[in-house]
Amino acid sequence: MLKEIALLSLTLCGRWYGTAQTQVVTGVMNGKDYGVTYTLPKTALKVGITATRTTYKPGEFAQYANRYLHLNNVQQTSSETWKLDVVKLNLIGIPDAEKVFFVKLKDKTVAPNIELTNTGVIKAINLPFKTVAPTPATATTAADKVEVDPKRFFTEEILMANSTAKIAELVAKEIYAIRESRNALLRGEYEDTKIDGEFVKVMLQNMDEQESALLSLFTGRVESDVVVKNIEIETMSEFTNSIIARFSTKLGILDADDLAGEPILFNLKDLETIKLADDGGKSKKKLEGIAYNLPGRGYAEIVYNGKVISKGEFPITQFGTLEFLAPTLFNKKSTIQVLFDSSTGGLSKVNQDAQ
Repeated sequence: MLKEIALLSLTLCGRWYGTAQTQVVTGVMNGKDYGVTYTLPKTALKVGITATRTTYKPGEFAQYANRYLHLNNVQQTSSETWKLDVVKLNLIGIPDAEKVFFVKLKDKTVAPNIELTNTGVIKAINLPFKTVAPTPATATTAADKVEVDPKRFFTEEILMANSTAKIAELVAKEIYAIRESRNALLRGEYEDTKIDGEFVKVMLQNMDEQESALLSLFTGRVESDVVVKNIEIETMSEFTNSIIARFSTKLGILDADDLAGEPILFNLKDLETIKLADDGGKSKKKLEGIAYNLPGRGYAEIVYNGKVISKGEFPITQFGTLEFLAPTLFNKKSTIQVLFDSSTGGLSKVNQDAQ
């Protein structure tokens, strides 16, 4: 029961304080062994696809735009278009179910403090625990201006009109009146000479808002929003022209099997930076100590319409090998500090201080 509580505390708090030397074996805790189970990560790539959707909504009086405002080629039907903005590649680590290790703690020896991530991946040994304050929630606000209802600026005469054509005609006259008033203000034709510059600025802003709102009844409105889709690629083997998604200028970001869009391709090549030496069959002796990954490197790229739109070199755990820190590093005569890369399981820092 004590073993289960200790492991549960580790999972929830991400940290465990021991009082013994480490001995690592593969698998999970069983029998009477007392210690900690941890996992090494494997590499995955997160592909972030960002696109902008632009929607056009025709104005209520679009058919009268030419007659009353002399505006030609005003679109009278709704439309939606998409633009592929950017595709980003980011490295992430996920727990590797095939690399689960148990730290067996021996009596009468100096024990390490082991810190794990909330997914059970080993993070650090004998490093000061850093409490991360939760990020306060922030209210999200719309990036675009609040849409103004043009009917707010309807005069009594416009509201009393009994046909669509008549309303359109009166709204057009109101637009012309606003323009004339603005031009008069800019020319300084108002009799009140006490109007200061700040007041003129406010008046011009109000006139612009009114004209824009009323004009939208003829020209329509254009709205844009940004859509982001994230795709995780977990199987890290060499790929050539693997379809991960599709894109259409009419439909946006689509699934890989949706033939309505053009394919977004993923390529991955093992750069073979890790050369495995022949140890003469002695690899079993290495299964002692703290396990860590020695990642290789891979070149990844995203291709769309024959062009490379994102690329980069990344440390890839699956292209590397598994290594171990010797158990002799964890003894009474020294304190070793180890920092792991939680994305790859590789060593980020190793310090050893004699006591």
